[in-house]
Amino acid sequence: MIEEIQIRDLGVIESARIELDRGLTVITGETGAGKTMVLTGLGLLLGGKADLGAVRPGADSAVVEGRLVPPPGHRALDVAVDAGALLDDDALLVARTVSTSRSRAHVGGRSVPQGLLGEIGAELVTVHGQSEQLRLRAPAQQRQALDSFAGAAHLAAVAEYGAAHAARQDAARALARWDEDTQAREAELERLQRALERIDALEPRAGEDVELRAEAERLGNVEDLRTAAQHAHDAIGGAEDLDAPEGAVALVDQARRSLAGAAAYDATLQEWSSRLDAVSYQLSDTLTEIGSYVTGLEADPQRLDQVHQRRADLSDLARAYTDGGTLAELLDFAAAARERVGALTAPGAGREALAAELDRHTAAEREAAAALTASRIRAAEMMAAAVDAELAGLAMSGAQMTVELTPRDDLGPWGAEDVELLLTAHPGAPARPLGKGASGGELSRVMLAIEVAMARAQAEAGERTLPTFVFDEVDAGVGGQAAVEVGRRLAELARHTQVIVVTHLAQVAAFADRHLVVMKTSGTGQDAVTNSDIRVVEGTDREAELARMLSGDATSAAALQHAAELLERPVMGP
Repeated sequence: MIEEIQIRDLGVIESARIELDRGLTVITGETGAGKTMVLTGLGLLLGGKADLGAVRPGADSAVVEGRLVPPPGHRALDVAVDAGALLDDDALLVARTVSTSRSRAHVGGRSVPQGLLGEIGAELVTVHGQSEQLRLRAPAQQRQALDSFAGAAHLAAVAEYGAAHAARQDAARALARWDEDTQAREAELERLQRALERIDALEPRAGEDVELRAEAERLGNVEDLRTAAQHAHDAIGGAEDLDAPEGAVALVDQARRSLAGAAAYDATLQEWSSRLDAVSYQLSDTLTEIGSYVTGLEADPQRLDQVHQRRADLSDLARAYTDGGTLAELLDFAAAARERVGALTAPGAGREALAAELDRHTAAEREAAAALTASRIRAAEMMAAAVDAELAGLAMSGAQMTVELTPRDDLGPWGAEDVELLLTAHPGAPARPLGKGASGGELSRVMLAIEVAMARAQAEAGERTLPTFVFDEVDAGVGGQAAVEVGRRLAELARHTQVIVVTHLAQVAAFADRHLVVMKTSGTGQDAVTNSDIRVVEGTDREAELARMLSGDATSAAALQHAAELLERPVMGP
């Protein structure tokens, strides 16, 4: 609900603090006193368009601040927190500053776009003024009103149909893309198949590049390898041209025999002798292996050319199909290409599969649409009956509202039918679209009847928390007993949620739980500026305000008596 509004330098209001509460709050005051500025300020808090000319003369800017208290877990809190707003005991502190050149918005101490205020406001407050009555005349809004009236189970059917409709559209687009992309898909398949033919012809193996590089190094350096190995062989086995012709094996054996002769006298020598035994065996084995290596090491120019060619072929192919040009990337590309070719050529992966998918989603959409239509038919009858009952209480007993469902030629985003509210204003009159068959006053009462009927249905079902309702001149064009019934319906609606009403009728104001009066004081002198103040009236002050509204004279004895009677009527009933 809206807990508090503070207004500074907006129109005729220099400074005003409005404390609001649950139930029905009415705002009254003389014409030109500034009632409109109160709603203008509220509209700014809810993201409405700023009128830069509304800044009070002599002021640099107008400021409107408010404290909004959503129910726990309400989506408006999530929207605000996602924007970086800080909460004040689970309340939203919102502010709007309007100067002659720009407008700024804040939520929870954070500067935000004006649109965010609008998003939060739409979640928390529903405003019914002249523009909102025009909105009710739009078919889309009438359909939404019916769907909201129908309750949570129906809204679930709306959501189910919406999902089915979206799925069918996705399937249709996928099939259309398939038809449009046939040439590109065929070109892709040909390109991948050609690449795989080249790769398969070469038959690359994982790790082959490392093996080929090692073989190329060996074959390209045969003489260096032979020389190094032969020198090592001579050093171990001995050679005539060396400084120690007996070689490492002979020297180690000589050392081992020297130690073995005295090993019986010292265990340390025995240990060294054992170590030299092991060294001798290793040297002998190594000598044999080196000899075999040298014997088998032969230059093979033909094989070297083959290795170089193989490496070049692999490198060229890898560079042709990968960014990095490595064998590993080439093998990955080949695996992905095979998978893609399989997808493009597999049975059931072509147009037939997409067409079957579209048929499946089309059937699901039609089934969901039929269920939604049946639910709307039931809801339309219930809504019409509920609104008619309210209209009878609003001195429109001869009026009837019809919720007409017109089948569409195709299934739209909202279902298989268009929804239109028709009003029969009096017996014998034709049923006409709500926007054409209702005067301003009648439309106000129809709107109130719809909101009361919806609020009652939703409250009885315990389905959702209602928003705050703001009515601007909802009683326009009515008077007498009709005005009393308007007030009674507003009070009924206020049993379920916060309702704020700007009214000029005492019969309506008498039903208020909280009565605010906008009072105007005119300055003196050539440059004087009119100022308005807002205060709560109770007791005799409230009777005087009702008397003023009834007769224009707050001191009229007859009007005061009538005011007292009106204040008793809400408790006593009609």
